[in-house]
Amino acid sequence: MSTATIATKKPALNPIIIIGALFFVFGFVTWLNGTLIPFLQLACQLSTSEALLVTFAFYMAYFFLSIPSSYILKRTGFKNGMSLGLLVMGIGALVFVPAANTRAFPLFLAGLFIQGMGLSLLQTASNPYIAIVGPIESAAQRISIMGICNKIAGVLSPLVLSALVLKGAQGIETQLKATTDAAQKDALLSELAGRVIAPYVVIAVVLAVLALLIKSSSLPEINTDGDAVADDGTVVAAKPSVFSYSNLNLGIICIFLYVGVEVMAGDVIGSYGKALGMSLDQTKIFTSYTLASMVVGYIIGIVAIPRYLKQDKALMLSALTGVLFSVLAYFTTGYLSIMFIALLGLANSLMWPTIWPLAIKGLGKYTKIGSALLVMGIAGGAILPQVYASLAKSMGAQLAFLCSMVPCYVYIFYYAVFGHRQSV
Repeated sequence: MSTATIATKKPALNPIIIIGALFFVFGFVTWLNGTLIPFLQLACQLSTSEALLVTFAFYMAYFFLSIPSSYILKRTGFKNGMSLGLLVMGIGALVFVPAANTRAFPLFLAGLFIQGMGLSLLQTASNPYIAIVGPIESAAQRISIMGICNKIAGVLSPLVLSALVLKGAQGIETQLKATTDAAQKDALLSELAGRVIAPYVVIAVVLAVLALLIKSSSLPEINTDGDAVADDGTVVAAKPSVFSYSNLNLGIICIFLYVGVEVMAGDVIGSYGKALGMSLDQTKIFTSYTLASMVVGYIIGIVAIPRYLKQDKALMLSALTGVLFSVLAYFTTGYLSIMFIALLGLANSLMWPTIWPLAIKGLGKYTKIGSALLVMGIAGGAILPQVYASLAKSMGAQLAFLCSMVPCYVYIFYYAVFGHRQSV
């Protein structure tokens, strides 16, 4: 727990509602990537490896901006930091306008990186906030509520964006294959790329309005600079540095691998389906299946944690389930294989809510910088899809998926059983 004064407080409803709205917003923006990957692959005529740079650009922003975010939060506080993060995300959304007009993939990547910058600040503020606004033992329950807000938005965002930008995309794909006229091909691709302009302008406006609302809200500040408190309520002396906490150090790796498998199951599922021979019309909403199964998992977490299941046990079961579904996806084909990848959403759902409080427990005055280091681990969403794409070239999509996922789940299982325990 971060401070002795917060450890015994029951969380107020108003902050949970406000933070829940924020989780909905950045869930909506984050999970648009699952639709953007096949969209940009077609509109910018990219290979699979190039298209997966969407996740690379987006999630690498967390790596570079998380530590600066912690220092920004020290100056601005949680509330103003969240507001600033929303404004930066809005700027990133507006970059999609010139990117679409010029059909320039590097500009799209720049817009995604800027959105990731804003989200890095937002995540560095909102995740520890919701974890420490009430008792640490029930943090996974509160984070599960946030996860439902995030993933319901994630279910909706691919449906909304695919309806706006991928409607009739199969016909365009057919025309592109049939035409030999360069001018006609360019016109078709330009018309397709232009479809993202209106949605992303709307997203930018909504983000700006929310930034103003958060800044003027009654969201209370929380002091994370006090002493750490043990489970029996006694004050624990701070260690020499943030890196003296083994639960945090190993937790950073755990978050890195968890986000990697989450992005694989959520964003890469469409590319996986395409590698199995499915059309764009079939694969464009696969991300929604994964996120719907995550919502089910979060509901289980709200009911079960901590009343029936401790946080570390929930993480252990989640890791074992991830191994099982990854293996079943490999040994099946077609829609059945896709179903098992979508069910990885269920396995992944309780990982973020359990890893986070286990990793920041006992950090005391190091909570902000520790949270920033954990947010840096979100870069796993940039790296693992690239590992998968590289492996798929030589061993095929299914074996590459298996080899990418299972080692990650094995480490997460290790963290759940041993790694989260602080060394003395």
